[in-house]
Amino acid sequence: MSTSIHADAANTLRISARRFEQSPFRECYTNEHTVHGVYAGRYYSVFNGEDTAQAYWSLRRQAALYDVPERPVQIEGPDAVAFMEHVFARPIGTLKEGRGRYAIACTPQGGVFMDGILFRLSDTRYWYVQPDGALEAWLVAHSAGFDVTISDPRARVLQIQGPASMAIMAAASGGDIGEAMKYFHAGFFDLGGQRAYVSRTGWTGELGFEIYAEWEKIDCTRLWEHLFEVGAPHGMIFSSISSMEVRRIEAGILDNLTDFDRSMTPFQAGLGPFIDLDKPDFIGRAALLKADRTALLHGVTCAGARPDMTCTLLDGAQVVGHITAGAWSPYLDCGIGYGRFAEAGDWVGRSLSLKTGDGTIHPCEIVALPFYDPEKRIPRGLDTQIP
Repeated sequence: MSTSIHADAANTLRISARRFEQSPFRECYTNEHTVHGVYAGRYYSVFNGEDTAQAYWSLRRQAALYDVPERPVQIEGPDAVAFMEHVFARPIGTLKEGRGRYAIACTPQGGVFMDGILFRLSDTRYWYVQPDGALEAWLVAHSAGFDVTISDPRARVLQIQGPASMAIMAAASGGDIGEAMKYFHAGFFDLGGQRAYVSRTGWTGELGFEIYAEWEKIDCTRLWEHLFEVGAPHGMIFSSISSMEVRRIEAGILDNLTDFDRSMTPFQAGLGPFIDLDKPDFIGRAALLKADRTALLHGVTCAGARPDMTCTLLDGAQVVGHITAGAWSPYLDCGIGYGRFAEAGDWVGRSLSLKTGDGTIHPCEIVALPFYDPEKRIPRGLDTQIP
C-alpha cells in the first residue's frame, strides 16, 4: 500500500500565520508542496512533497532531520524541585544535571494532563519539553507558594534520527558527541561555532538526537547548513512529520490529545510504569490510588487497510472502540494503529473487525504495544541490525 502522499496534505484550509509561531528554520525547506499543521501553538511541516515511504526508509537506514513543534518550557528558581515534585507523578529530585526523564502531569481527577521529557540544565534550572496543550499556563496556575519562574526559553527543536545520527552528531560537534553520550543524556555543545543544547532522545524509536536552538541567540540558517554539510555524506535527508508519524506508531510512542487526553488515566493509556504512587504527594495521586489499573489503549494490525481516526473497531456487530492514530508500516507491510477501547477487557490477542470511514470492513488483530522492539534496543544503540 502506498504511503507516498500524506493524508493531511489533502485536508487543508487557508489560515493567517499571525496567531501561531513560525519556525526560524522554515525558509530552509519550505516549498510549493509544503503543508503546515499547528501543534503547541507552532507551525510545522506535515507534508513537504516527499515520498513518505522513501523518507521512512531513509530514517530507518541512514538519517532524517525533522523540524518539530515540541515546546520547551523553562522552570527555574530555588523551589523548582519542590514545585515539580508536586506537579509531576514521577520523582524529580533524583534527576541529575545533564539527564532527561519522561514525566507525566495529571489532573486532580487522575487524568493525563501532559507528558513530556524533563531535562535538568543546572541546580535550579529545568526544561520540560511538552507536546500539544496549554502547559505553561497550567504550571503558572499551580505555582502559588513556590519560588519559581515559569518562562518560554524560545527554543525550536530539530531532531536528527536514524542509525547514522551518531556519526552525524560526532561530525557536527567536532567529536564532542559520541558513544559516551548515553540514551537520555544531554548537554550544551558547540555545533559549527554555535552553542546549542543536545539530548540523545527522539520521537521515532530510532537512535537519535534532539537539538534545542534558542533562536534569539544563534543563526538558525547557519546551524541548518552546518548540519546538512556534515549529514549529507551519511545520507541524511530532511523530512516532514509524515515519516516520523509512521515510525512513532511502530515504536508505540503516544501523542498527547491524539492518543490520550485528560479523560484517561495513565493506567488506561498504558503509562502506569511512569507513575510513582509511593511519592507522598502530587497532583492526582489520591484519585490514582483508587483508579482501575487496566489499559484501554492497544495496538491494531490490519493486512487490508490503513487505520486512521475515521475507523471504528467492531466485535461482531458491536462497536467496542476507535482508532486514535494509524499508518501503513513499510517494515511490517500492514496497517497499524492505536485502538482506544470503550471498556476494559482481554482485547490483546483477539481478532476483531476494522470499519473504515467509507464503511468497508476488514479483519484486524489486537496486539500489545509497541509493535516491535519492546526493550528499546534500537534507540539505546544495542540493536544495529538495519531492516
